[in-house]
Amino acid sequence: MISHGIRWQYAFRALFSLIVHGRIADDILDAFRPAVAPPPARVAPAPPPVETADRAAQLLTLLQRDGRLVDFLMEDLGAYSNEQVGTAVRDVHRGCRQVLDKYAALAPVFDAAEGSTVTVDAGTDAARVKIVGNAAGSPPFRGVLQHRGWELTRLELPPLPATGRTIVAPAEIEVP
Repeated sequence: MISHGIRWQYAFRALFSLIVHGRIADDILDAFRPAVAPPPARVAPAPPPVETADRAAQLLTLLQRDGRLVDFLMEDLGAYSNEQVGTAVRDVHRGCRQVLDKYAALAPVFDAAEGSTVTVDAGTDAARVKIVGNAAGSPPFRGVLQHRGWELTRLELPPLPATGRTIVAPAEIEVP
């Protein structure tokens, strides 16, 4: 905004510009416009993260490395006795549990004992609670807790290598 005394100078320049050029120059018009803050610049939203299988492969790699989970799941267990499978499960369980303890924290979605009666209120996130059975009508629903569910409360995986990861477990070659 310009002061009253200087306004006459701009008015004279505007008249001169109109006579000589047939229009008033933009810089002169700007002097008469009220000082208003320009509208905030529109910031484009950040693009969504690129979906890759790198983190999933990394987690499988850790579960394979420390718990041999992939080996266990890919094995045909029909040829083994229940005792042999039970022994293998204990080792797989121990190793995979160590991976979870080291890199993640899980908490139950419902902090109640399985088999107890619970209430699911209206507005409960459907990703957190799955209603099964005779769920006619609208919430609140009362029912028996069949599974407490699990919620990831912490995940701190090691940094990824610079290149994509698709190898869950490398082939092992023993050279005699």
